[in-house]
Amino acid sequence: MTTLIAEDLLLLLLDDRNGTATSSHVDVALGGALLLELALADAVHVRERTSIWSGAKVAATPGAAVGDPVLAEALRRVAERERAASDLVNRLGKGARDALTGRLAERGILRREDDRVLGLFPRTRWPEADGRHEDEVRARLAAVLVQGLDPDPRTGALVALLHALSLAPSIVDRGGVPARDVRRRAKEVAEGAWAAKAVQDAITASTAAMTAAITATTVATTAGS
Repeated sequence: MTTLIAEDLLLLLLDDRNGTATSSHVDVALGGALLLELALADAVHVRERTSIWSGAKVAATPGAAVGDPVLAEALRRVAERERAASDLVNRLGKGARDALTGRLAERGILRREDDRVLGLFPRTRWPEADGRHEDEVRARLAAVLVQGLDPDPRTGALVALLHALSLAPSIVDRGGVPARDVRRRAKEVAEGAWAAKAVQDAITASTAAMTAAITATTVATTAGS
């Protein structure tokens, strides 16, 4: 089954039984995943920084096209004008969860359940309907993070995203391997030489933008509590 990196990431970030997100940073993570998939397709590239004060800017590759409708919409947003990666991961993440959960439900991987919280507030949950694809994704991740195998580009990108979310040890069956070793391996993959320079630049820019967005949200939440 062909899925987007963002779809695989979303499956990992949803509780299989109750269908709710296990992270409060799902949307920005999906934005980062879409940006990385566009980079793997050579549809976007990161501009060289002109100074130490400027953030990484992302632009669409002239003439680039992608067939997947969700990716095509993401590319359209990137192509509007050159933007900072920190801006794009937020923009691309908005609305992505609804689009991707709907597609996964159509494929029979998730199941839509509508109910009300306290009998008043409407809520939609997406519990697992068929876990075989997610099991395959977790097995590929474990092969890289626990067994130390070299990643393919999609798995490498997924590891980089999980590392930015600080979730790598909790996603895989560690089989007795200490969490610190899995974190160390995830960091190695995120910074490794498995990807072409253009993709590695996009990984660096996207994950840095995700980390900054997560930190800003955490600080704002703490200040408001």
